[in-house]
Amino acid sequence: MEQTVLITGGTSGIGLELAKLFAADDYQLILVARDQQKLDETAAMLAKEHSANVITIAKDLFKPESALELYQEISDKGLVVNVLVNDAGQGVYGLFVETELQRQLDIIQLNVSSLVALTHYFLKDMVKRHDGKILNLSSIAGKIPGPWQAVYHGTKAFVQSFTEAIRSEVKDKGITVTALLPGVTDTDFFNKADMTNSKVVQDKDDMADPAEVAKDGYNALARGEHMVVSGLKNKLQVAMNAITSDETAADKMGEIQGPAK
Repeated sequence: MEQTVLITGGTSGIGLELAKLFAADDYQLILVARDQQKLDETAAMLAKEHSANVITIAKDLFKPESALELYQEISDKGLVVNVLVNDAGQGVYGLFVETELQRQLDIIQLNVSSLVALTHYFLKDMVKRHDGKILNLSSIAGKIPGPWQAVYHGTKAFVQSFTEAIRSEVKDKGITVTALLPGVTDTDFFNKADMTNSKVVQDKDDMADPAEVAKDGYNALARGEHMVVSGLKNKLQVAMNAITSDETAADKMGEIQGPAK
């Protein structure tokens, strides 16, 4: 029986690489993003390269009502979501007091509120079926306080804690819930966050390949793991932070993420 995966943010970066992996394994895909043209281009590419059956839905998950609209539209089509991938997310770069408040609140809406809502709707259906998988895009940012991206790091800390909590709640109900924690990855994230002047993105060679990050997450989900930190360097960074005070870790991250001279 054909399995269906829903991927938010599936037209670029890690989300697109995950879409390719699911398509290669003969999943039917539901891709969600704001730009219908990019959705159409991605669907055509996946159909050509993997003979994938791709359904596209244009939704702006910055809007509070969009998560419910998306769930209802999928339900009205009679589709069963076997795997939910919450990939959509953005950040805003700058000192917190100098950034636009509404933009920060929009980031919370996208990274936290829409993720929680979609998880709630589809997890309820999974629990009824005693079957399903959820992959949430967390980040090593959720393990480390992040000056210059204070709200983004805060949202990812929420995603990590939330993912671990619901995993515990449903672990005996046939549901797999996995968190994928990438570090600095070569995607369009930094352009959207107006972060190209940060020290952390100056060396492209030091960035992770989104295809490798996606593969780590895909394999961890398949194995039923609770989380995976992608990349040796990031594993070491998370391990070091575990034995470092939050104050010291925040100061260090501020130095790393500050503007390049």
